[in-house]
Amino acid sequence: MKTEMAAAAAMLLAVSAVCGAATRDSKVLAAAEAARSAQLQLLEQVVNIDSGTSDVDGGRKVAGVLIPRLKALGMTVESVPAEQTGLADNTVATLTGRGKTRILMIGHIDTVFGPGTAQRRPFHTDDRRAYGPGVADEKGGVVEGIYALQILHDLNFTDFKKIVFLMETSEETGSPGTRALIAKLLADADVELNLEPGDEPDMITVWRKGSASFHIDVKGRAAHAGVAPQDGRNAALELIHQISGLEVFPKSGDGLTVNLTVMHAGTRANIIPEDASAHAETTVVPDTKVTISIEPAFPPLPNNPATNKLAARAQLIYSGIGRTLGTGGNGGASESALAAEAGAPALDGLGPAGGGYHSDQEYFNLNTLTPRLYLLAKLLMDLGPDPPSKD
Repeated sequence: MKTEMAAAAAMLLAVSAVCGAATRDSKVLAAAEAARSAQLQLLEQVVNIDSGTSDVDGGRKVAGVLIPRLKALGMTVESVPAEQTGLADNTVATLTGRGKTRILMIGHIDTVFGPGTAQRRPFHTDDRRAYGPGVADEKGGVVEGIYALQILHDLNFTDFKKIVFLMETSEETGSPGTRALIAKLLADADVELNLEPGDEPDMITVWRKGSASFHIDVKGRAAHAGVAPQDGRNAALELIHQISGLEVFPKSGDGLTVNLTVMHAGTRANIIPEDASAHAETTVVPDTKVTISIEPAFPPLPNNPATNKLAARAQLIYSGIGRTLGTGGNGGASESALAAEAGAPALDGLGPAGGGYHSDQEYFNLNTLTPRLYLLAKLLMDLGPDPPSKD
């Protein structure tokens, strides 16, 4: 992986050397700076609405805030039912121009946080960071996408064939409610731009590891834990044996990593657990049955020439405002992997740069808010008349 990244970095430097320094677009920069206050106000509004992946009402409320803004930009907006029950509708907003490139922007409004989280720790800022559930992953990017489109609208920029903005509602569980829709939109796109957060200090994402969830169910036998425990077959104990085997796998790093995330066992303190679930491989406790199933999420986003060329274009734009844009990757997942798999050039991590994702310390760096908005708006303007190469 390090060798691949070194080669990609060398290629990007070569492209930059050929192209030279980018020119600052004073009008776009001024518009991005002027949008800052309103951008943060809208972000506060949507972060303070709980919208965990299965929170249909919360997803509907967030969409209800954002859809009128998209319509005000002249976009045609369609609410598309999720492809799985228990999920909020997806939103597809389309803007038609007069240029050459069909651009697909993807952002997700679902978070990993449950009901009541926004009330317990609402949106707030300090001198350096913005905090709140989903503030970076990925409501910050979604709001950035709206304001990038606002800048294009206000500057009367229409030199693109089509911009489609998909706001989906199940990315955090592998997009089970959106896969067919994403495939359909990718079939009619020349490039995909993903609004996942960038990584600190100021990086975009050019590779990701693939991901999958293995579900392990153990069936034992219930019995009274005090009177007749010998009659039971403890599913929880078998589960402990199974998950102990996970210790042979690394928990972090560039290669294969395996982590236990959810475990359930038992119902009452005085009953031998009959059912348990987590991750497992072989049976240890006699007369228990272990069932393993896999729930695929996203394939890998590999280092590839098309993404690296897009990254070089983004780096050149960023240099125009005196900033350095790094490239890297991580073990997270996103729809960009689906785009790359479908043969569409994809660039990920275009939202504000942050960290602490999926935790109560999630944040993004306020110092990247306006520069990232400038970057996205200019990238749309750069790609609109000039479709990217697919290799």
